[in-house]
Amino acid sequence: MTTTSPIPVTIDDPTNVAILSISEDQLQGFHPDPFGEIARRSGIKLPVVLEHIRAMLEAGTIRRVRQTMITTSLAKGSLVAWKVPEKLLAEAFDYMFEQDPFSGHVVIRTTDSVSAGSQYRLWTTLKVPPLFSIEAHARYLAKQVGADAFRLMPAKKLFALGVGHTRRREIEPGARSEQLGRVIDTDVIPLSEPEWHVMEVLKREFTPSEIIANPWVPRAKEAGVTLNDFLSTATELQNKGVIGRFATFLEHVKPVANGQRVTRYNALFHWAVPPGQELEAGRQVGRHHIMTHAYWREGGDEFRNVNVMGVAHGTDKNRVLEHKAAIDGHLKKCGIAIGYTNVFWGGRSEIKPSEISPKAYRTWCDSVGLDPETMLDPKEESADRD
Repeated sequence: MTTTSPIPVTIDDPTNVAILSISEDQLQGFHPDPFGEIARRSGIKLPVVLEHIRAMLEAGTIRRVRQTMITTSLAKGSLVAWKVPEKLLAEAFDYMFEQDPFSGHVVIRTTDSVSAGSQYRLWTTLKVPPLFSIEAHARYLAKQVGADAFRLMPAKKLFALGVGHTRRREIEPGARSEQLGRVIDTDVIPLSEPEWHVMEVLKREFTPSEIIANPWVPRAKEAGVTLNDFLSTATELQNKGVIGRFATFLEHVKPVANGQRVTRYNALFHWAVPPGQELEAGRQVGRHHIMTHAYWREGGDEFRNVNVMGVAHGTDKNRVLEHKAAIDGHLKKCGIAIGYTNVFWGGRSEIKPSEISPKAYRTWCDSVGLDPETMLDPKEESADRD
């Protein structure tokens, strides 16, 4: 990708490195003045921060700027592996990315050899709002794309959620925090209608023209509430534990300015550890700085009963494998036996935020000719009656 912007938009420009080192993953929670906070922490003046982020977003170096939400606390979610006939794989990928607003990450994966689950080439994340059935939604998608089978793997616990690509490039294999990875629950937290309303506006991606000082002022106007009410509701959402981080997300799959790539290899690691050691193993994996995500998920017979998974990125395949070998060795030193392990490499990949709004789900049902009532989760309806 080329650019005519007078502002440097490459990921190795010193000013951009300083900004991205903060803006990718350091602003946890809600910040009333997010761009000002990036300026303060990076030591770069606010007008410069704004023009560089705006330029990188326009050039595609940054693919999105947004306030993230802890969607595992707002909607039922799952990693889904799909067994799709090879001739339908490309169309299935396009459908998941372009036509299903509730599928987020969409990746075609391969393994280095024929192994457990290697016939499951299409992997997605899927979220559905409270009261609706993730199984019903997956069955609908399977019918649309011609999948022969699918495996839902909801996270039982989360252990790591993100290290920015800018900082990750310098991480040595085996580098880890002194503390065990934090355990994050996946229980859905109920929100009131006013909270959903503000949250829907809060999480919307920023366009280049919205990269301004005091960005929440126009968002409050959009929500039809005062700025004070908008900020207090966002703070309450944070207190409930559903706010993630304010972040700039680099385009880490496709080439960006000057043909640069933030990363080349997206690896999904699988480990099967003894039952009862999932929490300990997940926390040990999650403390390694290379991990962007780590979870306790049940792979079932299709994947030789793997129960700890994680994602790492890198620009060199052997280096990524060195990181995994270091984690394997650490688990063994901790007395955690690895009964089976594998790596699923990401190829074609697209990422978008999954829609999680109940209102949006009903609107989608209407648009595809589904009765929303048929997509409700009978277990939740039964619980409500009880």
